[in-house]
Amino acid sequence: MSFDTLGLSAELLRAVGEQGYSEPTPVQRKAIPVILDGRDVMAGAQTGTGKTAGFTLPLLQRLSTSSARKGRRPVRALVLTPTRELAAQVGASIDTYGRHLPLQSTVIFGGVKINPQIEKLRRGVDILVATPGRLLDHAGQKTVDLSQIEILVLDEADRMLDMGFIHDIRKVLALLPGNGARQNLLFSATFSGEIKQLANRLLNQPELIEVARCTATAERIRQVVHPVDKQRKRELLSHMIGSHDWCQVLVFTRTKHGANRLAQQLEKDGLSASAIHGNKSQGARTRALAGFKNGEVRVLVATDIAARGLDIDQLPHVVNFELPNVPEDYVHRIGRTGRAGNEGEAVSLVCIDEHKLLRDIERLLKSEIPSVVLEGYAPDPGIKAEPIQNGRNGKSHSRPRKHTEGRSRGKSSADRHTSGATGSGTKRAPSKPGKKHIRRKSGDAQAAPQHRHSRTTRGQKRAAL
Repeated sequence: MSFDTLGLSAELLRAVGEQGYSEPTPVQRKAIPVILDGRDVMAGAQTGTGKTAGFTLPLLQRLSTSSARKGRRPVRALVLTPTRELAAQVGASIDTYGRHLPLQSTVIFGGVKINPQIEKLRRGVDILVATPGRLLDHAGQKTVDLSQIEILVLDEADRMLDMGFIHDIRKVLALLPGNGARQNLLFSATFSGEIKQLANRLLNQPELIEVARCTATAERIRQVVHPVDKQRKRELLSHMIGSHDWCQVLVFTRTKHGANRLAQQLEKDGLSASAIHGNKSQGARTRALAGFKNGEVRVLVATDIAARGLDIDQLPHVVNFELPNVPEDYVHRIGRTGRAGNEGEAVSLVCIDEHKLLRDIERLLKSEIPSVVLEGYAPDPGIKAEPIQNGRNGKSHSRPRKHTEGRSRGKSSADRHTSGATGSGTKRAPSKPGKKHIRRKSGDAQAAPQHRHSRTTRGQKRAAL
């Protein structure tokens, strides 16, 4: 089946062809005709299956073939996403496929100045891509009117609920026309009880579309576990990157503090590395991602904020430096590789503390992940398991804390994350007078790096992006 058979306009087919695509993915084959028909959709598909184009293409066509109400160009379609990176990705997809159509779109999210966004909204846009917190900022300042929305898309709905956005979503829904006056599209990697409850309130007799088991991982991703002691993980990671000459590696940690520390340690090992997480300013996040894509940054260390929304063509390697507390997050992490039919490799460095997390992941996948002990890095059998530490305050948690892109009340909106927050999301208590604080080095920081890498690799040819 080709895109020509889906009922898309010549302008859209031209844009798709210019991107080198000829055959739709399974989710696109199923979703596009249903959305073009005007029906509500509840769609589930594993990450990397092309679902963004699955809703942007028919959305663009429906708006281009229907006339807007008279007056200033109103916002007619709203796409809500949980993270800034995913919002930017969706916005880029709309720009790419809508380049031959007379439609205007813009993206708004926190962490950047609000005035340029206000100016774009004032000029009028047909399609608005937004994160919930910044959208409510604009609504509160009356710089956006959502009363003429014809199509609503909730992208990565399960992630939005995980991040605590349900109250913001309800506030946004209250600003929209009634359900009967708009088309609703809900895309989610998993269908939890909360997602089904949200769908029942939001959707009108939706078409259920599932193209793959939501816990499935791409067949082209080779998965492997390397058992190793916690204190030697960084040493092993540096060794693997250098010995295998990996030029582009996405590494996941459990906390923001851990991401910063690991990036700094890899830099000392001679590897160009950057960290990306919620405490980083939007400018820093954008620069880090751009550097990673163009090859200036060899290793991008990220928290789960990057597990969805990072669309990096032909990313060859994903490393779980620390396993996630929630098994489903493992699927989304490794889904950054093996995209669009390409092969990829997902490596997990697992210490004795994480054996239960590994069992939970394998139970979700319904299969065991091959385990290979690398020579010279066999775990010490005398080390006993300790509780997983989440954040700097030393507390252990059974589930990760929820991160929300909130609304600051200052001159411009930003995430609820602040640079002064601890890795666990809690604020430090004020220090008592007369007490001196001694900064202690972590075990990883004390370990002398055994693998130094020449920085000459920065100028060498990287894997194709």
